[in-house]
Amino acid sequence: MELFKIRKDIPFMKNALVFNAISFITFALAVFFLFSRGLHLSVEFTGGTLMEVSYSQPADLNKVRGTVSTLGFSEVQVQNFGTARDVMIRLPAQKGVSSAQQSEKVLTALKADNADVTLRRTEFVGPQVGDELAQDGLKALAFVVIGIVIYLAIRFEWKFAVSAIIANLHDVIIILGFFAFFQWEFSLAVLAAVLAVLGYSVNESVVIFDRIRENFRRYRKMNTVEIIDNAITSTISRTIITHGSTQIMVLSMLLFGGETLHYFAMALTIGICFGIYSSVFVAAAIAMWLGIQREDLIKPIKKDNDPGDENSGAVV
Repeated sequence: MELFKIRKDIPFMKNALVFNAISFITFALAVFFLFSRGLHLSVEFTGGTLMEVSYSQPADLNKVRGTVSTLGFSEVQVQNFGTARDVMIRLPAQKGVSSAQQSEKVLTALKADNADVTLRRTEFVGPQVGDELAQDGLKALAFVVIGIVIYLAIRFEWKFAVSAIIANLHDVIIILGFFAFFQWEFSLAVLAAVLAVLGYSVNESVVIFDRIRENFRRYRKMNTVEIIDNAITSTISRTIITHGSTQIMVLSMLLFGGETLHYFAMALTIGICFGIYSSVFVAAAIAMWLGIQREDLIKPIKKDNDPGDENSGAVV
């Protein structure tokens, strides 16, 4: 399906050096902010108090969130679980204040607004749990990266695998850079969004790489730059349809999903935008710089030395 068909190939690779320079500067800034400011980790990583309260009527999450915020707690997570009457509250750890004192303070404030609220349970999530979650998250990210490299190396060629993983890591680091610069809360939901962006970006790279491989077989007189430009141009319509529809859904979550989905949708929004950019101007360009050529993707025809052999000239 195509929304439109471009008759003349767009010379994307003509300006590849400029776009790669922009990518490098953006990547370097993201790394700088990660080291200088660091990520604002959520309670799931740093430890804190977890409360579960119940109401007799469906709870107003915005009102609960506002009440807790007035007590001096920043970046409080408030969400439903089970039913609309049950609310889970995650509070960050505070120096000199115990978990019991935190939960008692919050429950008192909630009862002042609604006397029907009851405390179901409260527990302290220690830093050790946070460390384990951080390590598991890094392991998940590493396994995804390794899996992508192996998949692309088997399906295509190692130059494509290297260029794709550089482009995908480029997207991930830039997402983390945004969260470090603005000090947005980095939670497990955001980590899930980062992993989703990895898979989403590699899908776009695979589509372009597939078209590049087909073009090498179809157009014998084109050089590498022309092959890549044609592959990107011919997949633009598909890119607009798939990314556009996905972005509409993600923007809906960002605008109407509430506080619970806000940063999850924000990470996906940034990842999708930079995923399109990196697939075209990073992955394809790096493959070009690495010297991808027809011989890398098409096996040569070997002929037997014996001219009388009936199998002479068969493709091996």
